[in-house]
Amino acid sequence: MAETPMAVVLGARVIEVVRSLAMGGIPVGVVTPTGDPARWSRYARNVMTWDWMLPAERHDDALADRLVRFARQQSSPPVLLYCSDQPMVFVSRHRRRLAEGFRFAVPDAALVEAMEDKARFAALATARSLPVPPTVVLDVCRPEPPDELLDLGLPLIVKPTARDRTWVEAVGSNTKAIRIDSKEQLLEVWPRLRGLSKPAIAQESIPGPETAVVSYHVYVDGNGEIAGEFTGRKIRTIPVEYGHTASLTIMDDPEVRRLGRKVCTALDLRGVAKIDFKYGPDGRLYLFEINARLTLWVHPGARAGVNLPAIVHADLTGRPRPRCGRTGGDVDWVHPKDVLAARAHGVPMTEWLSWLWRTRPVTGVWKWDDPGPLLGMAAVRVKGAVARRPPARGEGCGSDC
Repeated sequence: MAETPMAVVLGARVIEVVRSLAMGGIPVGVVTPTGDPARWSRYARNVMTWDWMLPAERHDDALADRLVRFARQQSSPPVLLYCSDQPMVFVSRHRRRLAEGFRFAVPDAALVEAMEDKARFAALATARSLPVPPTVVLDVCRPEPPDELLDLGLPLIVKPTARDRTWVEAVGSNTKAIRIDSKEQLLEVWPRLRGLSKPAIAQESIPGPETAVVSYHVYVDGNGEIAGEFTGRKIRTIPVEYGHTASLTIMDDPEVRRLGRKVCTALDLRGVAKIDFKYGPDGRLYLFEINARLTLWVHPGARAGVNLPAIVHADLTGRPRPRCGRTGGDVDWVHPKDVLAARAHGVPMTEWLSWLWRTRPVTGVWKWDDPGPLLGMAAVRVKGAVARRPPARGEGCGSDC
């Protein structure tokens, strides 16, 4: 029997993709930053480093060459999968070079660029009549907020087109967005936004908790046919508003599936995608963004019966697709930080522990038969904390003490 071709997973926070591939018996290599938990997984046969700190113009060409050299050393061309926006753009922009050694599925280049930039995506969504909230692109170089910004109504949401160091410095955290509740708050925040590296966008705020945020996950094959799909909903995020997912559930939502399929058709999408919506108070679904890449949701999705990474791998290597089938019930997923998220959401510890015991969720990062990712991540955190610790009195003193 021929050896199963390797899958190489590129990006950050890829452990859930790695474990989805392992469920299908697919050998895995990873290309990640130095502290990524997947580097310590028992399933990662080959580990390479992505240096995020180098400028793209100095780094990306060299990385593409290094990856192609690695691919050519394998017995058959590996499948290249990617997580997070920067690797998505990297694969798209270097698709010709990477195709010399890899097999991969990536959307049209112009569509990738539009999905990576929220300002471009807002224009594209409006042109294709997709249900996005009313949006204004902000020229943050202006000394004062534009008048049309207040026409959206208050509160409104401000998001960066690139969540980088300048955004963190402007808002004081890595939150995905900030809410503006008054004109006075807008005038206070505006000078800080002027330091952003790229324009921001403002959108009408859609009322409702994070549990109203739902998503459609799909792989569309080269013929435009849906080869696998599932839907999900957030349970908790950290921070509470516009935060990162701390727990989620995979469940069947026909309305989200219907609208997700409509969006794929409108954009003539190919490859994998996560399409985020939010239910408004009137029950209407609003489109927030599209991530044309694999995400942490794929592991609980695979446990629910739809293994998107394994389906992509099968298609690209000419092997039979794994059968898609729902388990019959919801599948929850929880990150270790959910204990902090639960407290921030006002959930008593006894109630949170009862939920863990009752649902037995898929655990993010931690896995009993693959403890390396959590232990490795913890070791990196401890090492960093020790390095930042100020020296005790008389410790590390030179002649100036």
